[in-house]
Amino acid sequence: MFIKNRGDLTRLRGASLLMEALEAALEAADSYSAVLRHVRRVGNEVEVAGRRYALSGAAHVVGFGKASLKMAQALVDTLGDAVAGGVVISPTGGGSVGPVEVLRGDHPTPGENTLRASQRLLQYLEGVSEGDLLFVLISGGGSALFEVPEAGVSLGDIAWVAGELMRRGADIVELNAVRKRLSAVKGGKLLRRIKARRVVSLIISDVVGDRLDTVASGPTAPDETAREYAVAVLRKYGLWEEMPPHLRSAVLQSPDTVKPGDPLLERVHSVVVASNLQSLLAASQLLAGKGFDVLILSAALEGEAREVGRVLASAAKSAAWFGYPAKPPVALLAGGETVVRVRGRGVGGRNQELCLSFAIAARGFPVSAACMGTDGIDGNSPAAGAVVDGDTAEEAERVGLNPVEYLENNDSYTFFHRLGRAIHTGPTGTNVNDIFIALVYKT
Repeated sequence: MFIKNRGDLTRLRGASLLMEALEAALEAADSYSAVLRHVRRVGNEVEVAGRRYALSGAAHVVGFGKASLKMAQALVDTLGDAVAGGVVISPTGGGSVGPVEVLRGDHPTPGENTLRASQRLLQYLEGVSEGDLLFVLISGGGSALFEVPEAGVSLGDIAWVAGELMRRGADIVELNAVRKRLSAVKGGKLLRRIKARRVVSLIISDVVGDRLDTVASGPTAPDETAREYAVAVLRKYGLWEEMPPHLRSAVLQSPDTVKPGDPLLERVHSVVVASNLQSLLAASQLLAGKGFDVLILSAALEGEAREVGRVLASAAKSAAWFGYPAKPPVALLAGGETVVRVRGRGVGGRNQELCLSFAIAARGFPVSAACMGTDGIDGNSPAAGAVVDGDTAEEAERVGLNPVEYLENNDSYTFFHRLGRAIHTGPTGTNVNDIFIALVYKT
């Protein structure tokens, strides 16, 4: 069970069923199980998503991201003595998984732990020969956990630029397009450090659309963004003129990323083993079995969290009023990743901000809803998300809380914590973006 305070939330209307559906979504995204669904050993071969590789040389495992530890454990358990060694970088780090070293990196901002661990991973790759089989485990958080700057760029430079872009509302595609210009390992550049002719990238997608060039900034994938786009992003958010000259120079003149058609890519087999859509389908199946008509509104949800919350509330109200897009009882699901434009000084995150906006807009309606980050971390708060219903706004006002004021101050966690509506999971060891579920009841 992932949700730690599930029992405390069941007092809320619809929360028990919402928690069941969220648990189903998290189970589908479990990184250990996801690897086992796609990789199996068959004698002296390993089969990966239908493609077989002879275990003629040694098998090695490197990886980085929030899910790398459990992914590595699944590979070691599956391949056994075929694994010669490896290095994975996780937010916790420490110890080993069989012959694979587990090192700690920094997240969400890369620091000295990230740099040391990344340099060790590159050192390990120097000992991987052309005839070996190399697994690269990639998951959300990998951009911060695995980083080696380009010449003339410091880790602090990258952290500053990334932090400013996130604070100003840049989405993950925009953010990573800039990171690739400052990094020596992103945008396919890691392939230039790999001698093995057989590379299998197992990927847990935390980006909308499962873009391989964006998950962890695409270290083994072709980069489909251009330098001009990175500059446009920096100009869009008012950073280009604020950047010191050496950073502008790095964006314009650093070694280019690996582009589609590069021969290096012929050695790579990339497999998405878990994604947002897979989790939405798992939650949908559970809810359909409970008698709800189920609609997945989108698996590519984007935009500012508070605005998306209002749009999702309008869909729920339309179902309640008119029976469109479906007649109650209906479950409306969506997944993706919104952003928060920070205006206040509160504690919260995009999922809780979406929920608070939804609760204000759906006031008085026969609906229950929840939104959570599948990694268990929502913004700068200790929660993963929140549970709301048509009574939330009134409930808050009865105890002296003004929902609109908390929304304007980006203080959604404080709001939901005081109402006992925050969802707590702790780090889940996976990340496939965010899951939203609304249950619209018959009146």
